[in-house]
Amino acid sequence: MAMTGFTITPLATYRNASPYPFCPGCGHGFILDHLNKALVKLQLDPHQVVIVTDIGCVGLSDQYFETNAFHGLHGRAVAYASGIKLARPELKVIVLMGDGGCGIGGHHLINAARRNIGVTVLVFNNFNFGMTGGEHSVTTPHGAITATTGIGNLERPLDICATVAVNGASYVYRGTSFDKDLPDRIAEAISLEGFSLLDIWELCTAYYVPSNDFSKTALMMTLAGMELPTGVIHREERQEYAAGYRARYAEERGKSALPIKPIAPKYAARLDRKFHIVVAGSAGGKVRSAARFIGTGGVYAGLWATQRDDYPTTIMSGHSVSEIILSPTEITYTGILKPDALILLTQDGYKKVVHHLPRLTPEDWLFVSPEFAAVPTQARKVVLDFAAAGVRTARKNTALIAIAAAMRQLDLYPMAAFEEAIRASSKGAYLEENLAALAESEKLVIYQ
Repeated sequence: MAMTGFTITPLATYRNASPYPFCPGCGHGFILDHLNKALVKLQLDPHQVVIVTDIGCVGLSDQYFETNAFHGLHGRAVAYASGIKLARPELKVIVLMGDGGCGIGGHHLINAARRNIGVTVLVFNNFNFGMTGGEHSVTTPHGAITATTGIGNLERPLDICATVAVNGASYVYRGTSFDKDLPDRIAEAISLEGFSLLDIWELCTAYYVPSNDFSKTALMMTLAGMELPTGVIHREERQEYAAGYRARYAEERGKSALPIKPIAPKYAARLDRKFHIVVAGSAGGKVRSAARFIGTGGVYAGLWATQRDDYPTTIMSGHSVSEIILSPTEITYTGILKPDALILLTQDGYKKVVHHLPRLTPEDWLFVSPEFAAVPTQARKVVLDFAAAGVRTARKNTALIAIAAAMRQLDLYPMAAFEEAIRASSKGAYLEENLAALAESEKLVIYQ
C-alpha cells in the first residue's frame, strides 16, 4: 500500500509499465495478469514479496513486477525459493516456472512438498519447451507432436498435482489460464502458510498449438479425456517447515552446529608473509591428516591458516593433494596459483601438480622423494632420502615424516607448535604413531 499524508492508498497494480515479450496468444501474459490481480486483492507489501524464476519463457516474468525477484538456473527455482523462505520466513515467496522446469527440477518439487515449505508455485504448463524450439516435456500428452516427438509422444505425462499432493503439499490446484476464478485461487494459495502449487494449463501458440491443431477447446477436451480433476484437488493443514524448524531449534539459535574447539596461540611464528604449501601424494597415505598439522601448528604459532583437499571418490587409490596457506594476516582468498613450497611424494600426486613445476622460482622450495630427484626446476630442490637415513617408513606415515622434515627446513614457526598440533589432534595408538613419525623426521637425510 502507498501512504499519502495520513491516508493509506491501496495499490492498484504490482505491475510496471513494460509490455510483456510473449508471442501473441501465449498464455503466459494471461497468468501474469491473474497473479497481479491476486496481489492487488491481498495488498501485500511489495518489499515482502519475492518472485522466483528460472530459465524458459516464463523466466522473463519477474522483471514486470515491482517486487523483489530472484532468477536462477533451469529447474532450480523451487530450490532457490526454499532457501529464501528458510532464511526469511516472513516473506511471501512465489515461484513462476514452466513444465520444463518441473521436469528438470522434479526432485526439488517433491522435497519442498514433503517438507511443506511455505512457497507458492505457479506452473505455466504448455506441454513443451517453448523457448528452445518446442521439444517435448514431462507433461506432453500421450500422442502429441513436438519437435522431438515427430510421430507422437510415447511417454505418459507427469501428473504434477498428484505428485506433490501425495508427497504432502498443503494446497494443490489444477486449472487453466482461462479460468475466471484463477486470481482468487492464486490469492488463496499465497495466503496459506504451507507449500502450495497451481498447475495452470495454457496455450503455446508458437509451437504446441500449430503442431497439434490445439485450441482452448482442445485443451479442455484433453483435460477431460485424461480424467484429471480440476479446481482445488487437495488441501491439508500441517505445520509449515520454516516455522516448525525455528520453533524446534529456538534454543539452539546462535550456537554453532559443530563443537567449537578454540586454539590459543602458544608460540611465535617467524613467518612475515603469506606462504603457500602444496603436498602431493597418494590416497591412503594420510596426506590430508598430516597436512592438517601444518595449519593447526600455524594457528598455535599465532598465524591464520586454511586447507583445501583434492582426492578421488575411490578408496585407497589415486591422488591425494592438500593445499595449505599460512599467513600473519587474515586470508581472504584460499586458492593457490603457485606454491612457495611443493612437497612431491608419489606419482599419483605428481600427475595432479605437475603444472606447478614450471611456475616455481629460485625463491621457492621443492621437496621430493628420491624418484623425483631428477625433475628439472628453478626452485631450491630438497631430496628426502628415507632409505639413506634408515628411516622406518610405511604407507601410513611417509607423508607425515616428509612434511615434518620440510617444516623443519622451512622454519616458518617453531616445531614445538607442530608437535602441539599432533598432540591436540591425535589419541592413543594414533598419537604414538604420529609422534614416532615426528621423531623419525629429525634424522631424515636431506640433499639439496
